[in-house]
Amino acid sequence: MSPIVNRFLKAPMTASVVGCPFSGGQPRLGVDKGPIHLVEAGLLDQLVGLDWKVNFDGHHQFEEITAANDPPIGKLKNPRFVSKVCESVAKVVEGHAKKGELPLTLGGDHSLAMGTISGTLAAHPDACVIWIDAHADINTAETTDSGNIHGMPVSFLMGLNSQTIPEFSWVNPALKPDRIVYIGLRDVDQGEKRILKETGIKAFSMHEVDKYGIGKVVEMALDHVNPKRDRPIHLSFDVDALDPSVAPSTGTPVRGGLTFREGHYICEAIWETGCLVALDLMEVNPSLEDADSVQQTVAVGCSLVRSALGETLL
Repeated sequence: MSPIVNRFLKAPMTASVVGCPFSGGQPRLGVDKGPIHLVEAGLLDQLVGLDWKVNFDGHHQFEEITAANDPPIGKLKNPRFVSKVCESVAKVVEGHAKKGELPLTLGGDHSLAMGTISGTLAAHPDACVIWIDAHADINTAETTDSGNIHGMPVSFLMGLNSQTIPEFSWVNPALKPDRIVYIGLRDVDQGEKRILKETGIKAFSMHEVDKYGIGKVVEMALDHVNPKRDRPIHLSFDVDALDPSVAPSTGTPVRGGLTFREGHYICEAIWETGCLVALDLMEVNPSLEDADSVQQTVAVGCSLVRSALGETLL
């Protein structure tokens, strides 16, 4: 077990795995298979090998939630389905977090973060969010071009939509601009750029990673959202933050991303704070690319989780 003492988790440290085979926030098939492949690759045993107690009661299949009769609301696609699933995930994550466990959510598309972060903030109201992604995922119902809600979870968590959307009334807009920081951005819509500027949200694009190096960027990010290193941290990691040469099997790959080591350094450094209370790994899509690329991406996903939960090089 890592010598790092986590100030928020109860002993023995327990990772409660929330498998979310869900793809409703975006149009490409297959991202719902990501969690299944991660578990089949041995991730749970790998965590046990790091001296974690692991809870896993199977993947959440959302059998009772259907997407039938779910016409768009404005541009928003599958709004009722996404909302119901995220609300369900929020309750599960909140339940684990309130017991002093670490919810490890395996996605699925990144719309699920609307649920995971809602659950974390319900249990840890002073938590901050470190969002690792090629995309800002902060489009609103007004700024979105595609209507795909996986590009919008942050706007719901922050209450940025100009009009109330009753189907998402369960979302408590508790995330404040000074409690979220981005690392790895490189494909940001014009509307999102404007939102980031207007809200003053701190974001480190790949330009800053190139300029300062990943160590300095992570330090600056933590100094912004968690200056005293005393706030719970929710780490939400989209594998498309990594360069496609590292993690090719994802739905919206963008060249020029984080290297293998940069992605792992982020996870290692967050664990070293002793403040991690929740982890998302999102957007592994095994239906894209060839079998070797899928195996590579799944292996990288498992490796990122291990690094975030205490695995060290020495």
